Amino acid sequence: MPKLAAFPKAYMQELCKDGTMSVSEWINLAGELEVDGLEWYSGFLEMEDHENWTRFRKEVQDQGKEIPMLCCSPDFTHPDPEFREKEIEKQKYWIDMIHELGGTYCRVLSGQRRPELSREEGIQLAAESIEECLPYAAQRGITLILENHYKDDFWEYPEFAQKMDLYCELVDQIRHPNFGVNYDPSNAILAGDDPIELLKKISDRVVTMHASDRYLKEGTPEDLRKEEVGVEGYAERLQHGEIGQGLNDYDAIFGELKRVGFDGWISIEDGVEGLDQLERSVSFLRGKISEYWP
Repeated sequence: MPKLAAFPKAYMQELCKDGTMSVSEWINLAGELEVDGLEWYSGFLEMEDHENWTRFRKEVQDQGKEIPMLCCSPDFTHPDPEFREKEIEKQKYWIDMIHELGGTYCRVLSGQRRPELSREEGIQLAAESIEECLPYAAQRGITLILENHYKDDFWEYPEFAQKMDLYCELVDQIRHPNFGVNYDPSNAILAGDDPIELLKKISDRVVTMHASDRYLKEGTPEDLRKEEVGVEGYAERLQHGEIGQGLNDYDAIFGELKRVGFDGWISIEDGVEGLDQLERSVSFLRGKISEYWP
């Protein structure tokens, strides 16, 4: 049966930029949630102090939870080899981080969709960089998970392998026992793709999932396209919604995951309107998991 984790989507600014929330405060808040674990983020300000790693692991365990996966954002599509090598070293550092936190999954991405980058070059650079990290991950028992990503909170350009065809081609390039897919249905919608069509193409490679629901506060997907490059983070019109109330068909999603024998972690990206919203999303997903994995 899949397990549920929570990610502090509502508190990224406080935890990663201005420091107005401590990681311990987030752990205590999340302790009230009926989840099995907390998805971690490499950019929490307090993670810069290595001594905090084991402390936070214990604090989470004291809440009866674990830290299964680490969200981080390597940028492997930069044309400069020295830049990419530094990103590979960062990824290895993040692999060490999740290993010490007690988890087994570490996110990887392709990188930013820079205007000068060709399709062939982007896939090659991303695949080669990920493959260079895999032996290091395998030595530590970590699985690298490639997300069908939209855009990191602190990136200027969207994900290179955002579109379904590019993403699937990149996934197909990499065959390793310590490599899998982190599926995010909302990101497929933002890419203009059908999330169920994407899932059916990659479901046998899915080992973790991000559960979210998105909607556009105003305008159209075409308006979003015009706003997603050249500025840091997400466009203003893009909103995270309560799970089960947005555009995703969770019956179709869970039906396909059940069909392929999925039993991994589902991490909730929600709660931007408060902990009550996050609790409702947890309840919705608990109900769906019980329905499909009775």
